[in-house]
Amino acid sequence: MLELIQAPWPWYVSGAMISLIMILMFFFGKTFGFSSNFRTICAACGAGKKAKFFDFDWKTQQWNLLFLIGSVIGGYLSANYLNNGQPLQLAESTVADLNSLGITFDGMMNPLQLFGTENLFNLQGFITLLGGGLLVGFGSRYAGGCTSGHAITGLSSLQLPSLIAVIGFFIGGLVMTHLIFPLIF
Repeated sequence: MLELIQAPWPWYVSGAMISLIMILMFFFGKTFGFSSNFRTICAACGAGKKAKFFDFDWKTQQWNLLFLIGSVIGGYLSANYLNNGQPLQLAESTVADLNSLGITFDGMMNPLQLFGTENLFNLQGFITLLGGGLLVGFGSRYAGGCTSGHAITGLSSLQLPSLIAVIGFFIGGLVMTHLIFPLIF
């Protein structure tokens, strides 16, 4: 059983599982999105007293907080106990592109050269991490949700704003990858 969990699963299994989860969520009147957890946490901590955006009944979103906690625990367990000690399998062309930018692929999901704690203590790393966090936070708020919410829930419920947001996310990713990222590194 452990070998089944540790082995990479085919794309069609993941797609079927996402579809099954979406059908169940629609059936129970729920929508999926990860960035809404930040709003829920702020509301639970009393931010609704200061900003109207956070003034709502956060207890109706407890299920989403449970999903967030499960994702963190699942990610930790997967990274520390289910990876067989093997490095991430990344396409050779991606490794070559990273090398051309001076970034050494270390087999990790998030290369330590970019996301290690030592980057908090140098100017380029600090600005990159802080700026990236601010842009992601602003972008998900401005778009009315995150990539997972729009791409999974929004598109599966045929919402035009989600289609526009996903197109924008895709264009932004291309601009970052091909124009901005090479300038930074």
